[in-house]
Amino acid sequence: MLKLFFLLAFITVVAISTDVRSADTNTVSSTVVTDKSVPTANAPSVVVNNSDICKVATSGAIQTNILGIATGVVVDDELCQLLKLSRQLYASGLKVASVSLLATDPRVFDSLVMAGTPPPYMGAIGSEALEKWKSNPDMIPEGSTVFKDDVLKINVNEDVSDGEFQKFLFMAMAMYIGFPILF
Repeated sequence: MLKLFFLLAFITVVAISTDVRSADTNTVSSTVVTDKSVPTANAPSVVVNNSDICKVATSGAIQTNILGIATGVVVDDELCQLLKLSRQLYASGLKVASVSLLATDPRVFDSLVMAGTPPPYMGAIGSEALEKWKSNPDMIPEGSTVFKDDVLKINVNEDVSDGEFQKFLFMAMAMYIGFPILF
């Protein structure tokens, strides 16, 4: 206890004498820090080492003068899962099931129908499947443009009037330039 008292007394005397000496020299020295920046919020690196899991890693960060936030997540890649499942079905000898699974994507569905090889429908293939797809449009994958009535269909044999074509060109040029036009 006595040693602690002497130690504190010694530190106090040294501090006071240092302060007195600096006051005696009449020299003022100061340092101003002007380039002090706020620490940056760094986005974490999310590592997915296994390429067979169909996951995609994303991360991001936001930094302000007061607060910085960083986060990272792993998202399922549904297209990758669809392709892997389809390959596994094909490798198992289930080729029709493999095509049926791929046809759940509207892009694949549309391309199969447009190529003249409609996707299987409840066990039916070929023209029989095509007729069943036409009679059950509610079963068509969402986003498909085939067999939909609400999609604008332009017949190649129809003549477009010159006025409509000129209106289209005028609107296209205005959009290219950046002028908004309301008709």
